[in-house]
Amino acid sequence: MDATASVIIPPSLKRGDKIAIAAPARKISAEELKPALDLFGSWGLEVVLPDHLFDTCNQFAGDDDTRAAVMQQLLDAPEVKAIVCARGGYGTVRIVDRLDFSGFARNPKWIVGYSDITVLHSHIHRHLNVATLHATMPIDIPAGAATDLCPATESLRRMLWGETVQYRCGGHPLNRIGAATGQLVGGNLSILYSLCGSGSDIDTRGKILFIEDLDEYLYHIDRMMMNLKRSGHLAGLAGLLVGRMSDMHDNAVPFGRTAEQIVSDAVAEYGYPVCFGFPAGHIGTENLALAMGQQVRLEVDGGSELLFLNQSPFGHYAD
Repeated sequence: MDATASVIIPPSLKRGDKIAIAAPARKISAEELKPALDLFGSWGLEVVLPDHLFDTCNQFAGDDDTRAAVMQQLLDAPEVKAIVCARGGYGTVRIVDRLDFSGFARNPKWIVGYSDITVLHSHIHRHLNVATLHATMPIDIPAGAATDLCPATESLRRMLWGETVQYRCGGHPLNRIGAATGQLVGGNLSILYSLCGSGSDIDTRGKILFIEDLDEYLYHIDRMMMNLKRSGHLAGLAGLLVGRMSDMHDNAVPFGRTAEQIVSDAVAEYGYPVCFGFPAGHIGTENLALAMGQQVRLEVDGGSELLFLNQSPFGHYAD
């Protein structure tokens, strides 16, 4: 996809719309979905639970053929206005090349999720340039979310409803001051690393890259950042937005750098603004929704501000 092409923003939701739950990766149970169903119902949405949603095949939500068929059905259904992925884990990469996105391209809808769902964010951005939502998933939604507002679910609702979204977070000692405008791309660092060189790899030139990760060894964070650097993914950025690096591990012989310091070292030679500690990623109820593919304004000063520039309640080709 041409880096200068206009982003397609799916139509915003309204009460009475249908959304569907998908499980393209790890298996999910009906009990685990209940808080999310209560929440979406309180928003006035009709939730579609497709056949085979609760299938199991070892750790997966059914075998590859089944998961791909369910996802294809939802991509092709014009009455479904958003597809909310139930959880991450692993498995989306096993089915992405089986999917036909032509119907989705004719009738764009929001794809919602994070972690392993980075596969869909990246694939759709590369081939279709349709905005998607890096946001909380049903597995993370706690009981009582329908009545108790939390940043993760409220930011998801605001994004889906097409409301103006602007975030500001506290400063970080590794922040690099500056301002940039560009399409927001990225997601989970481990997934982005695994997609390098594949048909789902993203073009980062002139864009604002977002990364986050969970449960990784520090030396592997360094390995992944070196891969992104050597493959040219870091040199031409407009800016870098670093979410939470949660539950990192070290070896008996310490690596000697935190995950944030490793990232900072990898981009030290470049001049674009860098924001650390943005509240998105594997952080439960604090995981703020991000519209991947949309134009954003990143300003890094004492704190950091992220403003979505072309949010629309109707869905459009943005300038």
